[in-house]
Amino acid sequence: MKDKKNITRLRELCLNKDSFPKAVLDWIEKENFWNIWVPQKHGGLQMSLVEGLGQLKSLAKIDGSLGWTVTLCSGANFFIGNLQPAVVQEIFGVNASQICFGGSGGVFGTAEKQGDSYIISGRWHYATGADYLSHFTLNAKIMKNGTALINEDGSPMIRSFVLPKNKVQIIENWNTMGLKATVTHSFDVKEVMVNEKFSFLYNQVLLDYPIFKIPFSVFADLTLWVNYIGMAQHFLEEATAILPNEQLNKLEDTIEQADTYISGFAREIEATIANQLVCVEDSVVKIHSRAADSVQAITKSIIEVYPLLGVGASRENNQINQIFRDYFTATQHHIFTR
Repeated sequence: MKDKKNITRLRELCLNKDSFPKAVLDWIEKENFWNIWVPQKHGGLQMSLVEGLGQLKSLAKIDGSLGWTVTLCSGANFFIGNLQPAVVQEIFGVNASQICFGGSGGVFGTAEKQGDSYIISGRWHYATGADYLSHFTLNAKIMKNGTALINEDGSPMIRSFVLPKNKVQIIENWNTMGLKATVTHSFDVKEVMVNEKFSFLYNQVLLDYPIFKIPFSVFADLTLWVNYIGMAQHFLEEATAILPNEQLNKLEDTIEQADTYISGFAREIEATIANQLVCVEDSVVKIHSRAADSVQAITKSIIEVYPLLGVGASRENNQINQIFRDYFTATQHHIFTR
């Protein structure tokens, strides 16, 4: 990752692409980046939180779409911790480096219970990496005899499912100014029968590894936060060739502060897990609030710098223009909006 020639090549391959060329996808697979969090036992890299966040930030600094796609897809492969052992073996038992999960966090469809199976139907939106996925993940309301089932607290009963790519229809509707190569399309599922063993719950962890002891909301906050930092670092790098340092000091300080915060949180979480403790709710809220504030501060700093960069920064074939478009497309993700 520190090879400047490789970084330059990857940036050239990704610049203004609507999807990743085969060379980029082959490189991701070769490096096994879909499986950053997957245990070595199941063919993954089994990175610690600190290592994985550093890797994702480096990828986002190379290219926004590259970092975002690997983050969301490796984050979906993180659900290996929620799957039944037999399913893990079935999916990851052969050629794990080719396994790439992805899907939607929304509840856009239904799963009709029939014996030990479900019939799933619906259209789910914003499946990052849709064209690259081997399996799609989705959330669905559980139905029986046409009636929505509810939990004891009165909330709708929802389960998550993993389906092979040949069971879904991709709807090519990702038409944004940035993060184009993430191909974050929608997908349809039409009355597909799925055995219940391919369902799971976010808060029910079945693999006993440190990384899976992290609350998923915290995991999502940290892994996306580093993408904003990585893209901002790349923006700063390109801007440094255009503007004097004094005009970039605020942006540089804001990025360094964000980096310090996230590094501190990651080390703290690792220490907590090592001591067999849990991440308490106060910490969950604190991390989310800090991440949201940090991203807003980075956004403000980039906005202040961009008008100073000249017409060249507005040309679509300019690297800094793509970074700008990627970053501000990423800000539309709901995770850190107030």
